Amino acid sequence: IAGIFGIVDKADAERRVSSMVRGLAHRGPDDEGFLIEQDIALGHRRLSIIDLSPAGHQPMRSDDGRYEIVYNGELYNFQQIKARLPDYPFRSRTDTEVILAA
Repeated sequence: IAGIFGIVDKADAERRVSSMVRGLAHRGPDDEGFLIEQDIALGHRRLSIIDLSPAGHQPMRSDDGRYEIVYNGELYNFQQIKARLPDYPFRSRTDTEVILAA
């Protein structure tokens, strides 16, 4: 379970995103994060279930830095998909990183 959101408007983005992250604290008490880049702001509150370590922090960036993701869901077969991606240098045990790698 998590809380995710995004805005497309940089006007006062850091204050607005910080406020939204705090407002979703009940959706995920374990971690929070946000990204502000160009005209996009993404935020995430995390309830750690699969990977309890800080490696599951979101927004999560791909190894090559090309992609960034916030995700709230459950990919039931992520272990099977992960096994098909042996060349990706996984840093976490999360389904989110498997989506990002795929």
